[in-house]
Amino acid sequence: DVQLQASGGGSVEAGGSLRLSCAASGLTFEDYAIGWFRQAPGKEREGVSCISSTDGTTYYADSVKGRFTISTASSANTVYLQMDSMKSEDTAVYYCALDPFHRCRALYRSDYRGPGTQVTVSS
Repeated sequence: DVQLQASGGGSVEAGGSLRLSCAASGLTFEDYAIGWFRQAPGKEREGVSCISSTDGTTYYADSVKGRFTISTASSANTVYLQMDSMKSEDTAVYYCALDPFHRCRALYRSDYRGPGTQVTVSS
C-alpha cells in the first residue's frame, strides 16, 4: 500500500520559515505528482504545490508563488516544501498527497494522502 509520511509542521511568526518533508513508500507506479494541499478553518481545500516524478515540473498556487519552494531529495520518493516569508493566512493543516493523474491544483482529490500536519503562523 502507498504510504505517505510527512513531518516538519509547527508554529512560526509571520515572516518566518518552516520546511515540510514527505516520504512516500509502497509505490507501484513511477509516474505521479507529489506535493501538498492544505485545509484552513472555514476555507476550502487548496492545492499548494506539487512536483512531477518524471520531469520535475512544478506547480504553485498563486497564494504561495515566490514564497514556497518544492524540491526532491536525491533519494527516491522524498519531497520537501520550503516555506519562507510566511503569512498568517498560511495557517492550515497541510497534507502530503500523491496523484498518478497529476491533478496538482486539486491534489486533495487523490486517494493517496498522509495524515495532516498543523502549520500555525502568528502575526
